[in-house]
Amino acid sequence: MSLSVIVICGNNEATIRRCLESVAWADEVVALNSGCSDRTLEICRELATQVHQTADWPGHGPQKNRALDLAVGEWVFSLDSDEWVTPELRADLEAAMTAPGDKVAFFMPRRSSFCGRFMRHSGWWPDHVTRLWRRGAARFSEDHTHDRVIVNGEMGRLRQPVMHEAVTDLEQMLVKINMYSSTSAAMFHQDGRRASIITALLHGWWAFMRTYFLRLGFLDGREGFMLAVINAENSYYRYAKLMLLAEHGRRCNP
Repeated sequence: MSLSVIVICGNNEATIRRCLESVAWADEVVALNSGCSDRTLEICRELATQVHQTADWPGHGPQKNRALDLAVGEWVFSLDSDEWVTPELRADLEAAMTAPGDKVAFFMPRRSSFCGRFMRHSGWWPDHVTRLWRRGAARFSEDHTHDRVIVNGEMGRLRQPVMHEAVTDLEQMLVKINMYSSTSAAMFHQDGRRASIITALLHGWWAFMRTYFLRLGFLDGREGFMLAVINAENSYYRYAKLMLLAEHGRRCNP
């Protein structure tokens, strides 16, 4: 069974080599770059079967669909640039493709690290993600962030996790918080949603409580507490930015 691995990337010099080397056994590796100022493109050209560039950045979902359209294998496996495949997961993938039964797609757990610690709680485990499917049986949603795979058919489950170096330090996390909260606030604003400072505070409080207590983040030690605080910040800023967007719109359109 032929397998195409698709990877979208930007400035990912620190992680892209591990990602691509972990799937060097695949029949085809498609890397789609949206512009970089480091050695990411050079590493992709060294290790990937196909390397393409785009002049724009339409968002995660649309960009992944572009990469998907470049794949020619019977099966497609989607991998993020900060993820990698273990030998155990490779065996799972090969077994699923060899004898899929009536399944056209497969999901698996994802094991993510936060500041050097692999989280086992906090909503980060098992964090099931759909990554393997027959070409033509699934596409990505058009969401700018937090895209999802839309499957047309029966799905199966793999036991071995895909590995994920989600956050290496707090500076990286703060950059993500600013980007994700701004994007989410803009999407909410376009949908006609509104917020107040009370809304922002309540969402931030609930994000902390859900992560640290309901999802057992306290069992992840200090990293669990740090992640709960970060989730609270992200939620607070999302709704605070939404509130300010609405106020700006009223000032511009009295």
